[in-house]
Amino acid sequence: MIVHRSGRTAESAAAVVLVVVTFFWGTTFLIVKDATAQMPVLAFLGVRFAIAALVMIAIRPRAVVRLSPVQRRRGVVVGLVLGGGYVTQTFGLQYTSSSVSGFLTGMFLVFTPIFAWVFGGRRLGAATWLAVGVATAGLALISLEGVGLGLGEVLTLACAALFAGQLLLLEAWSTRSDAYGLAVIQLSAVAVGCLALAPLHGGLVLPPSGSVWAAVLFCAVGATAFAYFGQTWAQSILPASRCAIIMTMEPVFAGITGVAIGGEPMTVRLLAGAACIVAAMLLVELGSRRSADALVAVDH
Repeated sequence: MIVHRSGRTAESAAAVVLVVVTFFWGTTFLIVKDATAQMPVLAFLGVRFAIAALVMIAIRPRAVVRLSPVQRRRGVVVGLVLGGGYVTQTFGLQYTSSSVSGFLTGMFLVFTPIFAWVFGGRRLGAATWLAVGVATAGLALISLEGVGLGLGEVLTLACAALFAGQLLLLEAWSTRSDAYGLAVIQLSAVAVGCLALAPLHGGLVLPPSGSVWAAVLFCAVGATAFAYFGQTWAQSILPASRCAIIMTMEPVFAGITGVAIGGEPMTVRLLAGAACIVAAMLLVELGSRRSADALVAVDH
């Protein structure tokens, strides 16, 4: 198989974009945790995603118009899955630390092959099954309280499952030409859903202080508008398995931020559990690269 220089250049650019995206996502765990202590979760998410969508529309106002009706409907579906992930993640942050939330969110990489197997009929290799076992051990070390999980951990695992679903949907539906418009539809769907539900939980309010506005704007522009266009564009070039392994840096950035800036404790159990989860992510990628029966298809 001949790999052209232009193809390698595009793949390298996509990988760099995803690293920057994961940096933004990783640093937002602590920011969001602090901001939602002062502002209702659904209002925060609604304002954040509304600003992000408006920024992207202002840059390329005709991107959505160029989408086919089918792609618009698909964008709404992916957006609703994405929104569910953010709602469960942000509520989960009310009950657990940003470091734990970051590492448990990273479980999406383990859920991705399982969902591809269950719903897509793709075979799982030995490395993937080993990864599931290692990730489960890491989850137990980080999260178990006695014989069960706390509410924050349960919500964050639900978030990871939804993010895995979003990852696979994008792999199936995203193309390079419609990446921008599809990202706008996704963010708009999240904004509309959260703003519609906000009166049911805490009310539909604006950020109450300058620091919360700063958090909203950082999350909206950097960690949402740029990040989701970047992810959607990168997935039109790279398969989901490679995107996912690059995105394992997100929990690493989250852990570093939580400990260095947030003053969260870095216990032996957290370190060991985090190491297990990151190792599981690497095992998943190892399985996808070494086997023709990889859990997530390498070719679009």
